[in-house]
Amino acid sequence: VQLQASGGGLVQPGGSLRLSCVASGFGFDYYPIAWFRQAPGKEREGVSCINNNDGKTDYTDSVKDRFTIARDKAKNTVYLQMNNLRPEDTAVYYCATDFEEPCSSRRLQYSYRWDYWGKGTQVTVSS
Repeated sequence: VQLQASGGGLVQPGGSLRLSCVASGFGFDYYPIAWFRQAPGKEREGVSCINNNDGKTDYTDSVKDRFTIARDKAKNTVYLQMNNLRPEDTAVYYCATDFEEPCSSRRLQYSYRWDYWGKGTQVTVSS
């Protein structure tokens, strides 16, 4: 299982970024993929997830109406479109997958229950 996250960078408050997570080595169509983030000195936080089989999505409250998760099955890629970015969104963003349970708001609360992780991509929101 391999997950490769990219797309991070430096952006001003109110700006946008799109993160990509390219997956390989497992049945992409059948399992969920999640985005987590970790800011310095803070615990890893679940941001959003998507079920690649039925498209069901979930988001943590702080990003609802600003972030959108989507998948491209042809490219084995999950995207996280981040709009209206705030300084508090600054973190390293990771994508993860797991074969046990589908995406849900409850699953986003427990990063330790996701078994496979990609390397992170840094997102910095600053003027």
